[in-house]
Amino acid sequence: MSFEYLLEKIYDTPLEAEPYPHLHINNFFNEHHFAQIISAPEILVTGVNSDGELFDALFDKGYKIIDFPGCITNRETYIKWHRNKSRQQRHNNSSCEGFGVTLRLTASSSPIISELMTFMNSDQFQNSLGAKFGVNRDKVYSDSGIQKYLDGYEISPHPDIRQKALTYMVNVNPGAASENQEHHTHYLKFRKEFRYVLAYWEGHTEENRCWVPWDWCDSVKVQRENNSIVSFSPTNATMHGVKARYNHLSSQRTQLYGNLWYKNTDVKDGPEWEDLVVKRTDREVSASIVGSLKATVPPGIKAFIKNKILADKHVVRDRLKKD
Repeated sequence: MSFEYLLEKIYDTPLEAEPYPHLHINNFFNEHHFAQIISAPEILVTGVNSDGELFDALFDKGYKIIDFPGCITNRETYIKWHRNKSRQQRHNNSSCEGFGVTLRLTASSSPIISELMTFMNSDQFQNSLGAKFGVNRDKVYSDSGIQKYLDGYEISPHPDIRQKALTYMVNVNPGAASENQEHHTHYLKFRKEFRYVLAYWEGHTEENRCWVPWDWCDSVKVQRENNSIVSFSPTNATMHGVKARYNHLSSQRTQLYGNLWYKNTDVKDGPEWEDLVVKRTDREVSASIVGSLKATVPPGIKAFIKNKILADKHVVRDRLKKD
């Protein structure tokens, strides 16, 4: 069984421009391979009736809880929170309302998943993605795996930290109705009034970028399609986020997930989103009031005032010429 045809797909597919340059390929795996992947016992985890049973089943199949953005690593703390989804318990970034658990497959039992994991970690696959975005493979190392994200997982809009050279996500969700679930990655743009954050990041390349609240951005596209890959090289503009709200007992959000990381970086911590909030000044408020007043003036009066001003300018100009 060979996955080498995926390399050709990556090479032949042009990048999409919106909301920023990225690779997006639907029907990534051929039909035969994808059917085998999502029916493999490591991917298709069902027949559980509680969070505790789900964790036991995932552990039995070779998954382990990992330290991952937007998540906690304590099983019992998560189960306790998930029972009531208490927002008073905060274990995440202040720009988020929830938190989840991410588990990575560390061992496989089925041939299709074993070969897939080997391919994901191969130089062939990593080099093809790196070449697509002009990433020098000599300056980076790879990190990849098969991951499941439980209900409550949330990572608010962010462009990724500067240490990351490339990221990719492939949806391999086993649920028949997975595309209708609310657990997919959003790709976003800053709203006009918050685009100054981009300017700050562009002017402070020595500082890391942060997560921001959801209402600072607009979602441009959502990667709902099963058997799809999205990949991009992080910049100040590569805003993306996830807010998972779904029933993970019937099926779980599952991805082939990987990154290329720079080996050497000299980046320090930057400000959090609270530090980037710009308060309106009295001058801005005054300008806003003036704008509101202008909006109430009838068009005929506006035209009269404009013509009067122009006429006065002509009178002054003619007098200056005579003098």
